[in-house]
Amino acid sequence: MSTPRFLTLPPGVRAQRITTPVGTFAALEALPVSGVPERWPALLVPGYTGSKEDFIAIFQTLAQAGRRVVAIDMRGQYETEGPDDPAAYTCEALGEDIDHVAAAVGDGEPVHLLGHSFGGLVTREAVIGGATKLASYTLMSSGPSGITGPREQACRLMLRELPEVGLAHLWTHRLEPEAIVAGLPDDILAFLRRRLFSNSLTGLVAMARQVLDTADRLEDLREVGLATLVLYGEHDDGWSPSIQSEMAKRLDAECVVVPGALHSPAVEAPETTAHALTRFWNHAEQHLPHT
Repeated sequence: MSTPRFLTLPPGVRAQRITTPVGTFAALEALPVSGVPERWPALLVPGYTGSKEDFIAIFQTLAQAGRRVVAIDMRGQYETEGPDDPAAYTCEALGEDIDHVAAAVGDGEPVHLLGHSFGGLVTREAVIGGATKLASYTLMSSGPSGITGPREQACRLMLRELPEVGLAHLWTHRLEPEAIVAGLPDDILAFLRRRLFSNSLTGLVAMARQVLDTADRLEDLREVGLATLVLYGEHDDGWSPSIQSEMAKRLDAECVVVPGALHSPAVEAPETTAHALTRFWNHAEQHLPHT
């Protein structure tokens, strides 16, 4: 799971609720500390077992470039409620949610959309569907189809364990010991536990299947013709760097490799990641007519 290194909200960042026709989504919203947003807003979507807090370290830098930045918990994640229906957690269903959230965030303006990991598989459904008014699209540490490598094995293990032993066993016997060995401070450890147990169990199982089995839709994505960035860590242990590099080529997308980062560049190299996003977003805006 993506693990934020701190939880204190930076200046200009506040908890928010985004109300849409399909429900209300828990969010963190960042605004410039000084001045007002002069650029188009951005919407950040986390990955499997993640949450809006995964982007805390990049909020202030992104907002100071002059834009409103919003990160959400998807349906069934952490502080956003979700139903017990597995069909609500397919990439297509979650992508429809993103359509509505982006419309609310944009309020008539184009939105810069970013999906991290599983969030990339979800957000590309919104991009392909074409209902969302977008300024650009970023795939962060995501891939063309089901996840590979060590994280694939971890996801398959979770998929086997969750229906049989539940969240308590998973936390006590695997996730908590791993976090303790990693030396995480008590407040982060408590947050990870709270976040895990707040997730919809139905959603966790259904999303795991999506992470593993989602089909390649790069050709459909390429046909949209939207300015696209593929950004990933130099040592990504999800989709391999070679897979993501090839994905960027297939999409004719810009490609940024974040030195030293693994699967969560926004956590592991926040300043490098934030500056790469700001540069890409600003460039995309220069090539789209303002409305």
